[in-house]
Amino acid sequence: MNLHRRMAIAIAAAILPASPLAAQPPAPAAPGAAPCELHLWPAERMRSMSTGLLGGGLIDAAIHAGRDASNRSQMASALDSPSQLDALQSLNLIHELGLPEGTVIIRHETPLERHTINSIKTRRADSTARCYYELQTADVLYMKRAIYGRSLRTLFMLRAFGDDQHIDFEYKAWGGNGLHHFPPGEGEDVTVAINELVDVFKANFQEYARNEREASSRRRH
Repeated sequence: MNLHRRMAIAIAAAILPASPLAAQPPAPAAPGAAPCELHLWPAERMRSMSTGLLGGGLIDAAIHAGRDASNRSQMASALDSPSQLDALQSLNLIHELGLPEGTVIIRHETPLERHTINSIKTRRADSTARCYYELQTADVLYMKRAIYGRSLRTLFMLRAFGDDQHIDFEYKAWGGNGLHHFPPGEGEDVTVAINELVDVFKANFQEYARNEREASSRRRH
């Protein structure tokens, strides 16, 4: 069984609800109130950046080009668009982001084009909801550095709109945590590597969400 086939089998077991709390449906909206909407988009691209003792540059990039290409391929298999959204929805997104109870989650399987994420300032979904949020996963980056080891970094952006096309609040930041098993080496357990990659992806979001809640709280006060 080739590596990609084993990875595909492992992904289904990796993306599970983080806790009983995460599995609970959101509370219903207040009677007569239109529900808020949270729209989710996955990342369009995966990146891998490996550096050795040379510390980067064209020569270092050329030395690690083959390995980085393999890493990107494995990441794209483990964290394809549905898997990214499943991983996020296994968490209690409404609680993590501090959104109103009863917010309805709407997932978009097709990633946004990366170069448009910052340039387009209006709503990305055809929605007339008076309370509207967007959570975009912008980048998924694997890094290996000679001194600091392996890590996965993920760039997220939350936008909040009122009842118009104007952004009321925006928070864009990275979450990042270390890796010990991904990418799997020859003969190593692929399932362990995939579980770790998905778990760190979720941990990156939770780190981002904690910082987002603090930024939102400071803005309100």
